[in-house]
Amino acid sequence: MNVIETRPVIRAALPRDLPGLRDIERAAGEAFRAVGMGPIADDEPPSLPELARYQEAGRALVACAGAAPGDAPLAYLLWEPVDGCAHIEQVSVHPDGARRGLGRALIERARQDSGLPSVTLTTFADVPWNAPYYARLGFRVLDDAGLTRGLREIRRREAELGLDRWERVCMRWDG
Repeated sequence: MNVIETRPVIRAALPRDLPGLRDIERAAGEAFRAVGMGPIADDEPPSLPELARYQEAGRALVACAGAAPGDAPLAYLLWEPVDGCAHIEQVSVHPDGARRGLGRALIERARQDSGLPSVTLTTFADVPWNAPYYARLGFRVLDDAGLTRGLREIRRREAELGLDRWERVCMRWDG
């Protein structure tokens, strides 16, 4: 049987999408078990009120397989303005949507929607679908001198959550 691939639709998240975003996060997180990061896989996704805060602010995007009203999201991205950049707080792709360019499309759309010149994020340095993936998209690792006040605060909070158990980096894409 031939399967015709449709071009994914990137759109603003709707209130009805929010519960499914938690499911995407859980499914995407399972990959961390294979690289010895079970606590990351077990981490609870953002709460519905937290997701609603991003959605209501217009800073939650989803990627769907198509444009039909019933097409559920396969991936999502949350962003916030941080020090003049669109900072990606979270981007997750369900395994069923992997390797289809959804993450890249979401990042590009967030940059466009934000109107800001650059995109930043924090990520795990050695996980193949984290820093190495973002480097392939054109992100560069920031050294200590390149960290803004807001990025330092984000890294401080991540350390409080125990994420520094694994090496983390801040990255920036100037598009």
